[in-house]
Amino acid sequence: MSVTLSTIVIDCADPSALAEFYRTATGWKITSADEDSAYLGDGGPVQLGFQRVPGYRSPAWPDDAKHFHLDFTVPDPAAAERELLALGAAKPEFQPGGAGWTVLTDPEGHPFCLVPEN
Repeated sequence: MSVTLSTIVIDCADPSALAEFYRTATGWKITSADEDSAYLGDGGPVQLGFQRVPGYRSPAWPDDAKHFHLDFTVPDPAAAERELLALGAAKPEFQPGGAGWTVLTDPEGHPFCLVPEN
């Protein structure tokens, strides 16, 4: 069997708003959207998708029940952090990465990490 990852779909309350947050953060383009979903891509093989889930509850951080997080490599973690916080991200108090990475949460509470480029 051979499988190819095409899309990472993230459950949320407001697909349009969350897609706009990640569009601004990544520079990717919205490839399709409707009332219940939105997709971003840069022409590469993998997209980010956001789908509306009625009664959606955001994950907590830290929480053993979280199921995934995204890592973003950035040339200047401090500058990226400032820009993402201005877009609506939050920085949780618990930061297990030291200088290795910074945990932020998107506007719906999904954790993601900023990792410095090597």
